[in-house]
Amino acid sequence: MANFKRRFNLDSNSIKAFTIPLLILLNTPLLFGQITEETYHKAEYFLTNSIQREVYHLEVIPNWLDGKSSFWHQTFTKEGKRFFLTDIEKGTTLEAFDHSELAKFLSEKSGLSVDSNNLPFNRIKIETDGSVTFDWQNKTWTYQNQQLNSKRSPEQRNRDTSISPDGNWKAFTRNFNLYVENLETGEELQLSFDGKKNFEYASFWGWSDMVLGENGERPFHFTVNWSPDSKKIQTQIVDLRLAEKMLLLDNSQDDKFRPQLMGYYRGSPGDTSVVMYTPVLFDIESKTVTKFSGLTLPHFMAMYFNWDDDSKNLYGTYLHRGFKAFDILEINVESKEQRTVYSESSPTHINNDNIFRKLDNNQFILGTEKSGWNQLYLMDWKSGGLINRITTGDYVVKNLLEIDQKNKVIYFEASGKEKDVNPYYSFVYKVNFDGTGLELLTPEKSFHDVSYSSGGKYFIDNYSKVNEPTVSVVRELTTGKILQEISKADISNLLKKGYQSPIQFTATAKDGKTTIYGIYYLPTDFNSKKKYPIIDYTYTGPHTDITPKTFKAGLIGLQQPMSELGFVVVTIDGLGTHGRGKAFNDVSYTNIGDGTTDHVLAIKELASKNKFMDVAKVGIFGHSAGGYDAGRAILLHPDFYKVAVASAGDHDHRMEKAWWPEMYMGYPIGDFYHEQSNITNAANLKGHLLLAHGGIDENVNPSATFKFAEALINAGKDFDLFIWPSRNHSFGRTTGDYFTKKRWDYFIEHLMGEEPIRHYQIKTD
Repeated sequence: MANFKRRFNLDSNSIKAFTIPLLILLNTPLLFGQITEETYHKAEYFLTNSIQREVYHLEVIPNWLDGKSSFWHQTFTKEGKRFFLTDIEKGTTLEAFDHSELAKFLSEKSGLSVDSNNLPFNRIKIETDGSVTFDWQNKTWTYQNQQLNSKRSPEQRNRDTSISPDGNWKAFTRNFNLYVENLETGEELQLSFDGKKNFEYASFWGWSDMVLGENGERPFHFTVNWSPDSKKIQTQIVDLRLAEKMLLLDNSQDDKFRPQLMGYYRGSPGDTSVVMYTPVLFDIESKTVTKFSGLTLPHFMAMYFNWDDDSKNLYGTYLHRGFKAFDILEINVESKEQRTVYSESSPTHINNDNIFRKLDNNQFILGTEKSGWNQLYLMDWKSGGLINRITTGDYVVKNLLEIDQKNKVIYFEASGKEKDVNPYYSFVYKVNFDGTGLELLTPEKSFHDVSYSSGGKYFIDNYSKVNEPTVSVVRELTTGKILQEISKADISNLLKKGYQSPIQFTATAKDGKTTIYGIYYLPTDFNSKKKYPIIDYTYTGPHTDITPKTFKAGLIGLQQPMSELGFVVVTIDGLGTHGRGKAFNDVSYTNIGDGTTDHVLAIKELASKNKFMDVAKVGIFGHSAGGYDAGRAILLHPDFYKVAVASAGDHDHRMEKAWWPEMYMGYPIGDFYHEQSNITNAANLKGHLLLAHGGIDENVNPSATFKFAEALINAGKDFDLFIWPSRNHSFGRTTGDYFTKKRWDYFIEHLMGEEPIRHYQIKTD
């Protein structure tokens, strides 16, 4: 104490006054140190380009060879990137070729330095003679028996024409009309005559199609659907006559000193001035055309037709605009009669990825949520009536793997059936057509990420949890029996870094009774005596469940890099998200704007159990629909969320692409669109908000971000705005870029209270 008194020149009274604050300080959680380059290095390590090389044998994604009993896959090992070949019949998994030798030959042939640990291609083809082919440097290379040869890569298949199944006809368009050419005689037949610009046969409007300038031409597209007997063609008319464009200005091109005008057709909710599709049927022999005008739909609605094997009928699913009803239709190609095989409607929305498979025996399998859970039904094709339920229960059938019509067995994926297991975990089952014999084929209490090639006898199962590394096995389809373990993920490099897998937790939702699920991430230098700010990573769309379920998803994402900066990062699936039945999902119908209320409750509950979480310092970020969430959260809960980063956000659903809001926010548009708009609620802002958008984002047009910014200005609110002029919707992703650091720094400065390093460029390799 004497030395202490001398050092600080304190008398006895000063010592007494100093003691109490000192004791308080000693019992206060440790504070953070200064942000250094090492802080960024820790975060960079978990960006995709780095971390995918640090985990060996993370998963097996099979590329099946003919015969479906062998496949190749690519993965990272201690020796670098490697290609493996698995022969299931032999039970072997070996390197597909000599990587060192191939790298040597490639170096010699190309004159470039090729690293055997990182060969400059990601796809190969193993031919029947055992040779390996791949494309690189605009050449196709063939490697076999210590020989490497190359030739110019073949030109891409001509997508402007289509050859009939019998090889006798070529279909194409000229001046917006459909023609066919007899390939034996060269004779051309014109099948349509009223086609013209903006009323175009056998075309479609592509998702990212751009029209440059005021009078620019749209990209060319061609599509036809030949009948199996090559006598008829089903296609569509694309009608753009009343369609209005969304506009962008590209200010980023080096060789232009005026902005480039860019336009694209993308209807917004409630719009009538949209691109329309009308199905049309051509008969080549009779040279007749039939337009099915009653089936005309906006281009953003699903409408696909299949041919019966005998070419006598077309059939498919027809979704009504607003997604509240769907029909299964059959069209007789001779009489042109349309028959509604089955119809279903909902006061909210119909699942847009309904399972539907027509069988060979005038029956069909239907997956529908009409019971409240997506279940399978065996239906009669002629009457549309129920034969019997195939599956029953409070769980979700997610996907069909295989339908064995001969033995009347269905193999499918489902979640929520197993007790005492995370309800989002996916398992594989089989069941008989009559509903008997339901059997679990993947019993491990993990998430089963499976790959299957139709008609095969085997499937690949990558099973894991966020805190249990992937085990990759070959299973027999009929029994689920494990025939071979291909690999286990080696995470020794992560453990040396101090990596702790995300921690799963549950909380109670806003209804006061439903259990919701989430995970949280800790930095590798975690110290339980510290107090960590909390960041919520959000994307609470009703079409998805965002919380990682697998080891890979938990590792490769935006969360762990952010956590490495000194945050606890939380991700939550609240009420209204996907995967737990229709009632759970419908909570968000016309009410997407309330999704983060569950997050607030879950974070408070979690922080009450973990004292290292600073619930007084909570931030949120998200991209796209998550950008809307982040903006909405800081406006709806201004006293809880102190900082938000909202990138590429659809801040007013009336300005979004039509299909997504019309399905989940409702159609026609109601007052709830206005009430849940971030633009409408801009005056509620209290904390720090960073808005970000790509200048040429054709997915979520930046106009909503600009309108949100204008509303904030009019309300006298301070905020930050970042526009990346040359970027579309893709920025700030898991690979890391300029905006990645911008987002990191915003939370470092405004939530952590530290000073970021200016002008530091993150390392992405």
